[in-house]
Amino acid sequence: MANPRILLIVGGGIAAYKACELIRLCRREGIAVRCVLTDGGAHFVTAMALAALSEQPVHTSLWDLKDEAEMGHIRLSREADLVVVCPASADLVARAAAGIADDLATTLLLATDKPVLMAPAMNVRMWTHSATRRNVATLRSDGVTVLEPDEGAMACGEYGAGRLPEPEAILAAIRARLSPDRPLAGRHVLVTAGPTHEPIDPVRYIANRSSGKQGFAIAAAAARAGARVTLVAGPVALPTPAGVTRVDVETARDMAAAVAAALPSDAAVLVAAVADWRTDPADRKIKKQGAAPTLSLVENPDILAGLSRDARRPRLVVGFAAETHDVRVHAQAKLARKGCDWIVANDVSGDVMGGADNAVHLVTADGVEDWPRAAKGDVAERLVARIAEALR
Repeated sequence: MANPRILLIVGGGIAAYKACELIRLCRREGIAVRCVLTDGGAHFVTAMALAALSEQPVHTSLWDLKDEAEMGHIRLSREADLVVVCPASADLVARAAAGIADDLATTLLLATDKPVLMAPAMNVRMWTHSATRRNVATLRSDGVTVLEPDEGAMACGEYGAGRLPEPEAILAAIRARLSPDRPLAGRHVLVTAGPTHEPIDPVRYIANRSSGKQGFAIAAAAARAGARVTLVAGPVALPTPAGVTRVDVETARDMAAAVAAALPSDAAVLVAAVADWRTDPADRKIKKQGAAPTLSLVENPDILAGLSRDARRPRLVVGFAAETHDVRVHAQAKLARKGCDWIVANDVSGDVMGGADNAVHLVTADGVEDWPRAAKGDVAERLVARIAEALR
């Protein structure tokens, strides 16, 4: 997009100071920024600072006689290519979700016909409160992109999810929203990634070598393509991609429940290496007593087959097959057995699970496509492009 313009609403909270860095980063990339400073935000940053950084007038009041004589709140909301709220406080999120228009910021959000991106920042208990979760769900269902906050130490002295995402991550989400090529805009895509851990006792578990890198790359590519992405992640130490809603799980049953709760109407890409079996875990650490203990294994739920046969299934269900031999043969059999639309198969006999590259075979009802080895990010982009074609 040539000469993109954003309207930046600076909400209340100590994280408001990071809005200054976000303006600097946007300007460096040629993105014009005009600011609206809320009453709460004015307790932490000044209109003068925002005006100096943006080189634009800063708007603060719905009742400005000059601006409102020209219906300024309508003009501001329509002249931008994207409206960004940073930081979005719990109060501002709640008022936007309810459609309240009692100040300049909320009136702009109600009057705009442009996409909206919110970067929340609040106390961890506020973020996890059921009211905030409902408000965020409402905004997302209305088409608003609500970023997931970071986890860490907060100014209030507590630790947890609620920190404002770093300005670089917010900029990446802004870039994605401003991209003219957004073939998945308005779509909801579910991605699963990583392994599952099936506990044996409080300190041991059954697992596999999945790193989650391919699934996270697919989630990131889908978000860049404009989709609303829910990423159900097993236990991995990877950062959440910009613009992606992440749900962390541990076991196969946890993952099955999370998938059912987030069921999309458009596409599901089940990349996770789900443990096939579990055992009833001991409540205490199993001690060595000479002979090795015997584990009684039971089969875990088949998430891919269950989703493929669900009456509420998405339009497109894509499964992954990690094989060590006869990859194409096993993948074609899995496609028929699971009832999904596509299988993406790869040979994991080497370092694929933890490595940076991947070579996959796309198996569909039309046959098998052999894709060349490429970086996992490139594989993700190619797969997301195919998904976008299929959903047209």
